[in-house]
Amino acid sequence: MMKASEVRGLTAEELNAKLVDLKKDLFYLRMQHATNQLDNPMKIAEVKKNIAKIKTVIREKELGR
Repeated sequence: MMKASEVRGLTAEELNAKLVDLKKDLFYLRMQHATNQLDNPMKIAEVKKNIAKIKTVIREKELGR
């Protein structure tokens, strides 16, 4: 799980790259879950929360906060 302070320290390019990676991870986790190959289903929730944190920080930077 990523901390908000870690996310806020990243640049806009790093945030976008991280967001793409997490979305890719979420896709593969969902595929594993659909085929009953996923060991820990809580991993999906963790990745979704990390995506939300990154999107929040991106939006904060857009607004100049």
